[in-house]
Amino acid sequence: MSEQDRVRWDAAYTGRESVDAPDAPRAFRRHEDAFPVAGTALDVACGPGLSSVWLARRGLRVSGLDVSVVAIDRARRLAADHGVSGRCRFEVADLDDGLPDGPPVDVVLCHRFRDPGLYPALAARLRPGGLLAVCVLSEVGAEPGRFRAAAGELETAFAGLEPVAAHEGDGEAWILARSPLTERS
Repeated sequence: MSEQDRVRWDAAYTGRESVDAPDAPRAFRRHEDAFPVAGTALDVACGPGLSSVWLARRGLRVSGLDVSVVAIDRARRLAADHGVSGRCRFEVADLDDGLPDGPPVDVVLCHRFRDPGLYPALAARLRPGGLLAVCVLSEVGAEPGRFRAAAGELETAFAGLEPVAAHEGDGEAWILARSPLTERS
């Protein structure tokens, strides 16, 4: 990501107070029971940490990544405010350089950040039986654009996982899928 992009994201988070409570991303709220209540999670492009703190309040140990220093500072404060800072670790990471190395996790959450080049790394980071939750802007029900997924993009990209639920429409696409418990032959 260019320095200009980093500065733009820092500016987007500066001075904007969050009125949202830590909660499941809207796309996944009807499927909250699919998310575990123990284990580890990776929140990719976590922003100010709303989803990370929600996962930590469920009982998971969460690592959140974002390019914005301002967002990461806000995520750390939010975790402290909700008493889960001991279960949250946040770090600044430029995802244009790829997904930073780390151990397999029980949940990979990526909400409203799209980089098809990262899709294989997101799936590979899951433990057997782990849950992938990805939500992106979509061309389905909206105008095409550089940051929007084409129809079927998520289901095609994560075809090696076992589908739990998926949806495309109204300019959004999302998928919940599990890593197989055993290697496929």
